[in-house]
Amino acid sequence: MAKTCVFTGRKSVFGNQKTYRGKAKYLGGVGKKITGTSRRKFKPNLQKVLCMVDGEAKRVWVSCAAIHAGLVVKPLKVKPFGDVKV
Repeated sequence: MAKTCVFTGRKSVFGNQKTYRGKAKYLGGVGKKITGTSRRKFKPNLQKVLCMVDGEAKRVWVSCAAIHAGLVVKPLKVKPFGDVKV
């Protein structure tokens, strides 16, 4: 399966990269012309994060936008031997 965000569904999308020649009109030229286009890929900022998914801790791909938005709930950290009483 391709890398996608578990919470937002973000994934790679394709677009065009354009190559121009000429000088812009506002700089005194006759305008820029497109001399070529090629396909490129826009990749989301995905991080592998340990978080709670359906009640269990899983390591999944999550976009940084989901982390900043607070959609990611991280599991509680338990101190080792925290419940032991002597």
